[in-house]
Amino acid sequence: MQPILYSFRRCPYAIRARMALKIAGIDYELRNILLRDKPAEMLQASAKGTVPVLVLPEGVIMDESLEIMLWALKQNDPLCLLDNLEQSLELIKENDTDFKQALDKYKYPNRYEEDEVDWQAQASKFVNKLEQLLTENDYLFGKNPNLADFAIFPFIRQFKMPDEKYFLNNFPKTANWLDIMIQTDIFKQVMPKTKVYNHLDLKA
Repeated sequence: MQPILYSFRRCPYAIRARMALKIAGIDYELRNILLRDKPAEMLQASAKGTVPVLVLPEGVIMDESLEIMLWALKQNDPLCLLDNLEQSLELIKENDTDFKQALDKYKYPNRYEEDEVDWQAQASKFVNKLEQLLTENDYLFGKNPNLADFAIFPFIRQFKMPDEKYFLNNFPKTANWLDIMIQTDIFKQVMPKTKVYNHLDLKA
């Protein structure tokens, strides 16, 4: 019996969980959901109602993407992504908190019309930090990617979308790094469009 992963194709949290499972060589049943129509089985497993949710055969449930990444890579880490783990976790925490908050408000300005904060500038503070790291190395902490690279780039992919020209002009090193990460076979293998999960299909 395989683990079950509830996922949404474009969600950066779900993307990084899928990549970690792929890297670790862990087979799983992908249940691609619609966020507006979450299956009861997923909500029963995790009342949070967010993706990803990984349900292991023995009943263990993981509903945090970083938890899933660490669990998978501790099973098998062929790319040595857990090297520099302390540094990675510190940077990922900043990505998942302050940057993610600013990113959401930058992506959806119409939702925050009365907000006087320049969320592009706020989000750019973190991206500038990445730019400095990538000025020194090909990847965030050296010549090879590690956990931070795979955990963070799906969010930088979103940061690029509202104003690609701004991103390319101000963060050329980060743009090059993002392009390299997007071109990896690992990313391409977890991004194909798949049929939306319907529990009724299992009963057919």
